[in-house]
Amino acid sequence: MKTLVVYESLWGNTAAVARAIAEGIGPEAKALSTAEATPDALAGADLVVAGSPLFAFQLPTDKIRETIRKKAASFPAPPDLSHPPLRAWLEKLPPGQGHSAAFETRMWFSPGGATSAILKGLEKAGFKPLARGKRFRVAGMYGPIKAGEIERARAWGAQLARDLRG
Repeated sequence: MKTLVVYESLWGNTAAVARAIAEGIGPEAKALSTAEATPDALAGADLVVAGSPLFAFQLPTDKIRETIRKKAASFPAPPDLSHPPLRAWLEKLPPGQGHSAAFETRMWFSPGGATSAILKGLEKAGFKPLARGKRFRVAGMYGPIKAGEIERARAWGAQLARDLRG
């Protein structure tokens, strides 16, 4: 079962959740940034799980990322803007025939969400939704990840693997 967990992560929180999901799925799963998740890497994927942080109550836009880039010096840690935004990655996603799932990292009180936009992008490319979107909490814009969320991500990955096999 070829599985990729693709992520956009600015301060490492979403990347950590992606790695935990991949661990839960099993040794065949790989967590890749949007820069690493090339068409060749995606070819023949049985399951693509994609995730992003939630900014301005939605999947980050180019405008949001540009604002973050301009304010980078004022943040306690520099954001990683080296990989493409998930929104752009989804727009260029080559056709596939596997299944999909989506996740986001967010503060508890955030209205809106990114998972429905992620699932729509994956479905447009031919990946059938396997599960509803999942939300993982962070303590603030930069993190850290709330206690227990990595374990929840690992457990969700294991559930996705069971659902795909079942």
